[in-house]
Amino acid sequence: MKDDTFRFGGVDWATDAHAVAVVDQGGALVDEFEIEHSASGLEELCGRLKGHHVGRVAIERPDGPVVEALLGVDLEVVVVPSRSVKARRERYGLAGNKSDRSDAYVLADCLRTDGHRWRSLAPDSPATVTLRATVRTRRDLVETRVALANQLRALLRVVFPGAVGLFSDIDSPVSLRFLERPSATKAAWLSEKRLGAWLKANGYCGRKDPAELYGRLRQAPAGLRDDGGATAAVTLALVEVLKSIRTQIDELNTRIAEQLETHPDGKIFTSLPRAGVVRAATLLAEIGDRRERFADAEGLSGLAGVVPSTRRSGRLRVVEFRWSADKKLRDALCDFAGDSGQGNAWAERRYRELRKTKSHPHATRILARSWTQVIWRCWQDRVPYDPTFHGGYRRLVAEAA
Repeated sequence: MKDDTFRFGGVDWATDAHAVAVVDQGGALVDEFEIEHSASGLEELCGRLKGHHVGRVAIERPDGPVVEALLGVDLEVVVVPSRSVKARRERYGLAGNKSDRSDAYVLADCLRTDGHRWRSLAPDSPATVTLRATVRTRRDLVETRVALANQLRALLRVVFPGAVGLFSDIDSPVSLRFLERPSATKAAWLSEKRLGAWLKANGYCGRKDPAELYGRLRQAPAGLRDDGGATAAVTLALVEVLKSIRTQIDELNTRIAEQLETHPDGKIFTSLPRAGVVRAATLLAEIGDRRERFADAEGLSGLAGVVPSTRRSGRLRVVEFRWSADKKLRDALCDFAGDSGQGNAWAERRYRELRKTKSHPHATRILARSWTQVIWRCWQDRVPYDPTFHGGYRRLVAEAA
């Protein structure tokens, strides 16, 4: 028999305060209030929800202090995507207007009517949550490093063209040390012999001969004259920031390796071809460790957006790119799949066949979908990848025999 006291809550999360609504099983508003984003506010939130016999709470984000507080008092948390809330607003008003309080009510009432379709949040283990935070921070720093390197390159094309392309990467350690002399004027004192000595002293291990590098410096345009030292100061500022970011990325790389080594699922993902450390950690962080989250491999593929979206209406049938997806998970799977052919003959052959008719991104997504079948099976069985148990790989070996 259904418990008539069971109620539903909705929390519209914000930075400083959160709007909350509680509805009963008939959809009537039982209570609505706002609480501050503070320890006492979250304690009040949990107390009032428990006092109203709320069993499930809908919210738009899967992590953070609010979610942790709700889970801490044994409330079921259901994550509802923002786009779903937006689509359901018209149920409650044709204008579809947004306010924090109305969204809290929409969340609570939709949980009442559609909650049977939504699975309660199953939080990952602390080890996975920590690894995910480290991996995502590293990715953000890498994106920042790339943007700053592009900014530095653009500046040097104007003020010191000879330094652009002198080394393989503009933000490599040897390049940044060289740019501590940030102008063509200060580099003019270099001779071929002096440059060779400097390269040796700074551990240059490139394949280019000092004579070739010196020739590039001599043949490059002079660049903008820097009378007041302003452009040199700007160059040095970018160099110092890039050095700092590289140091922090290296530190995070060390931490990721340590966390992956001690994680119970670490060996599953490091066993994948060309996974390495950071790529394996990213896959683990984005997939998580809750096996019940994905009942089958298609669920993983669908969330990652590596399967197309099919639309049918009458005689019309359209297959198109799946925009609605976990983009971080898709990026992780596609990044792995795109390079897996370098270490796995089956993946290399599959990719070559796909490229006959598909673009590189499309072929990579299809290959990623194939890999999700393998990854999901290894993940569910808690065993490392072994190509001798991989059907596609075994068939390829049999054909070659």
